[in-house]
Amino acid sequence: MNYDRPYRGGGGRRRYRDREDYDTHDRRREYESPEQILKNSIIKLGEVDPVQEVPRLAKQLQEDATSMLPTISEGIRIAVTEQPYKIPYYAALLRLLHGPSSSGTDTSTTQPSSSLGKQVLDDFWKGFQGYLDKLSWRDVRFCIHFFAHLTVAQVISTESMAALLQSFAAVLDEFGVSYGRGKHAALCASEGLMIAGAVIQKSLSSNTAEIIATIHSFNESMASSKNLVQPLTSLTSSSATVDYADELLDSVIAVLKALEASEFADPPASFPQPYLEYEDLDPASSPPFELPSILVPPEVIELDGLPSDGGEDAQVKRDEWPEFWFRLFDNAVTPDPNTVSGFLIRSNLRDMIDIFEVNRKECARLLLEYPKWCVLGTFKPRAGGPAIEDDPSANNWQLESAIIEATLGYLFLLPEPGQKPVYFIALITELCKLSPSTVGPAVGKSIRRLYSCLAEGLDVEVARRFVEWFSVHMSNFGFQWVWKEWIPDLVLPENHPKRTFVRRAVESEIRLSYHERILKALPEAMQEDPNVISSQQPGPDPEYEEPLHPYHDAYHSILSLLRGRSRAEEVIAQIDTLKTTLDTSHTDIHVDSIIRSLAIQSLLSIGSRSFSHFLNAIERYLPLLRGLATPTDLDAKRDILAATAAFWKRNKHMIGIVFDKLMQYQIVDPTDIVAWIFNNTASGDDIASPVYIQAFEWELLKGALDKANGRVTIARKKVAALRKEQDDSIARAKASGGADVGNMEVDGEIKPLKQDESANENPQLTTALKAFTSLTREQRSVLAKTLEGFVSCLSPAPGDAHQNAHSKTVIEEHTWERRASWTNDEWRTWETWGWYRHFCRLYSPYLRNYSTTLSTVAFVKIEGFTTPTAQSVKKIWDIATGQEA
Repeated sequence: MNYDRPYRGGGGRRRYRDREDYDTHDRRREYESPEQILKNSIIKLGEVDPVQEVPRLAKQLQEDATSMLPTISEGIRIAVTEQPYKIPYYAALLRLLHGPSSSGTDTSTTQPSSSLGKQVLDDFWKGFQGYLDKLSWRDVRFCIHFFAHLTVAQVISTESMAALLQSFAAVLDEFGVSYGRGKHAALCASEGLMIAGAVIQKSLSSNTAEIIATIHSFNESMASSKNLVQPLTSLTSSSATVDYADELLDSVIAVLKALEASEFADPPASFPQPYLEYEDLDPASSPPFELPSILVPPEVIELDGLPSDGGEDAQVKRDEWPEFWFRLFDNAVTPDPNTVSGFLIRSNLRDMIDIFEVNRKECARLLLEYPKWCVLGTFKPRAGGPAIEDDPSANNWQLESAIIEATLGYLFLLPEPGQKPVYFIALITELCKLSPSTVGPAVGKSIRRLYSCLAEGLDVEVARRFVEWFSVHMSNFGFQWVWKEWIPDLVLPENHPKRTFVRRAVESEIRLSYHERILKALPEAMQEDPNVISSQQPGPDPEYEEPLHPYHDAYHSILSLLRGRSRAEEVIAQIDTLKTTLDTSHTDIHVDSIIRSLAIQSLLSIGSRSFSHFLNAIERYLPLLRGLATPTDLDAKRDILAATAAFWKRNKHMIGIVFDKLMQYQIVDPTDIVAWIFNNTASGDDIASPVYIQAFEWELLKGALDKANGRVTIARKKVAALRKEQDDSIARAKASGGADVGNMEVDGEIKPLKQDESANENPQLTTALKAFTSLTREQRSVLAKTLEGFVSCLSPAPGDAHQNAHSKTVIEEHTWERRASWTNDEWRTWETWGWYRHFCRLYSPYLRNYSTTLSTVAFVKIEGFTTPTAQSVKKIWDIATGQEA
């Protein structure tokens, strides 16, 4: 069928619809206000050629300046904070608005043009002050970039710009300044210096050396915390430097020190400066704009008056850690972060990725178009593009490699990325779809580099995210990968990081597809290795399904009732009957444990077909579950967890899902799961063998910890809402009780309600406060059990059952150098150390709140010990809780 042929027949109705569509579109276009049109013109600057568009836009703004000054200022403010890669060209626009017209007319006739730039900056400054008051650090930093470019363009006075940067440097000298606040202030001051340092250095009020020294001192004071967030784990060294990664403030210091050594004589081609093409301004006719002095406001600390029952503050404040950005390519391929141009380009790419999180497709398009906003020769020209003359000073970096490196750098930030990991994974997918021939090779090289780092100490959490990205990315492109490259590594121990990566990647791909498809995608050598992929499909593995099992009949008697959707009371009666029978016929077994296992595995069996089947089974037989495990029966809860793990041992992903639902319905508590993990992960059949925590156990631990922390957060919000509601009710009661609402004086006889008094008058608030106290107690217990469990794994006391001789050797430098000969036990111990580090850094805000209580409980067994393992455990704890001297 030809869908392009002209329309015939029924013309009246079709013409009417066409006319209606036209009218709707026409009205929409007609109703777009002049202000909106002008604002869009500002925001869309440079869609074709920014150099040619800036003078045209400047002329347009000068014509509309009288009636649309607020619109102009708002448009520039939005553009600067949402399109930072265009900032140099908006600075060029302000330069034309600030100075005399270049049209050749008499200077006296261009005075309105000159005053327009000052009026726009006056209004822009109000917006900047608003960002500063809210401590919107990203927007503040972009405004600093704008002001720095305007300083170089002679629009802003050098002295006022130097004073502005000094105000941010002063934040670093505040007593007890947090790392997050100091880092953001340091970036504002340092990036302003990178752009405008050359002109500030030449001024009489130059303070560049003082600012650099302040940033350097602040960075040195935070050196200890860097070791805990390095993407390559260093258990044997406390060095703040690491291969394959650059720490953000370390790069800042390197750039500033190099600039200081050269007296800020960096080559002018580091970043675009289109305003330098214009003639110098006459200070007499176009005086520079003086930036007002500022004081960076302090951090806002919310005090909600909700201490825990132990006296600690239950309020959680997310701390920021040093940022290590993973390096996958050499400086010849991607921008060198220790140079001005390399640092600012990387900063631009990261900002674009962060800003456009709301639209990954637009982000991918803009990233691939980024070279148009850079100096010519910054990136290699695209194939088929216009030829460029060879320039010895050109960097010619690879754009796609730089983008992939920046995106993966975000994904691998520790302890957690700023956005959800799925965003970065989806962004890379969009980049590959837009330009598969150029982005694909960069992705392939990144995967190979990351895989090689697995044997060099790649952090366990980074390795886990690598598995997640690799498997999802392969699922988006037909699971096509050159698996045969990794066949030689099949001779490594089963728990070697490379073997672990392949096994977990295959497991994840099976969940995203199905067993047979992934099996066929693997080479024969991997298909035959049971430690790569199982010969059986993932699924349930009922322990009592075999007809020869002694409890087969009992299992099926319960299962038949559940399949027939019998009432919970009938099932409970049948279980009681079975228990009586087993009590009389078997005196040498733990009957209660057998009964719980039979009931749980029967329930899981009817729910194994799908997630909805499982939820329906849980909700239908909640009375049965609660009867099997009373809140105080810890053995019963342990049996339920063990039966679940045994049933889903061939599909471990389902164990985490079932555990989560058991916590949700309060069949088990997070503390029960933590205790079960550390008591049931010994290697082999020997109950006295070492306990190891690997990626699977960590995911279960994290689920329990997040559940406990999330409950406290919800309870806090509920208490806050009830308090606000009560305060509003009291205020309304006072107003309606004869108080003079118009009189602003406070009634001296009315005393503020105390917490206990207000709660007594509001039963809902009383209940909420009790719940909050109970949940904070549970939260502290979960954290304490987790910390105690890790201590018992890594530094067991002499009398502990689970001794581990390798916990000491894997943290010795000479042993690490001989890791090629490590066995499975050494690698599992090393991974346990990695998860302990991640636990401490990820949950440090909670651990700091309860640091005294937790350390007293967890470290009591190793108090006074001077063994290397005890010292390492305590050192990691001290760094995470901010107690290291």
